[in-house]
Amino acid sequence: MKLYYSRGACSLASHIVLHEADLPAELEKVDLKTKTSHDGGDFTKVNPNGYVPVLQLDDGQFLTENDAILQYLADLKPQSGLAPAAGTLARYRLMEWLSFISSELHKGYSPLFAPTTPEEYKATVKNKLTQRLGYVDRALAGSDYLLGNTFTVADAYLFVVLSWSRATHVDLTAFANLQAFQQRVAHRPAVHAAMLAEGLVK
Repeated sequence: MKLYYSRGACSLASHIVLHEADLPAELEKVDLKTKTSHDGGDFTKVNPNGYVPVLQLDDGQFLTENDAILQYLADLKPQSGLAPAAGTLARYRLMEWLSFISSELHKGYSPLFAPTTPEEYKATVKNKLTQRLGYVDRALAGSDYLLGNTFTVADAYLFVVLSWSRATHVDLTAFANLQAFQQRVAHRPAVHAAMLAEGLVK
């Protein structure tokens, strides 16, 4: 397999899961501004939408979209516990969280990275994000992770999205559970290994 990623982007979640599941994969860094891969290739030939992550499977097919890739990787190593068994209510709870993180948090942060986003609109975005973050903070009360005390692919995704808060000036100080969650996940060996490989930590 090969994971196309960009440093610190949402693809970091898939990178973390590769380490958590101990799955071997080649890494191909992508410049999202120029839409070129590390070897100089045109990344839009891999993903016409021009964003990461993309997972190239052993048979040459390409799988896109974080939610799909994360579950695919987890299902390659079901004994890892990174995703509940397919067809169970717990699996649908996982999908529920993945959908929420993708649509309500990930896409909420996106305008804050765009240099063309007006400051007035950024204030509106941050206000909505604060409401959504409050929801997650309350959900984590009394639990180590989103589905209880077991780390799943949804936690990897949430960790990455929350890590964008510093760069976008989203204040998390009011959310003690989110802050504790970030520290807890950051200390996982697989998370540190993925971040080290991307040059995000030393």
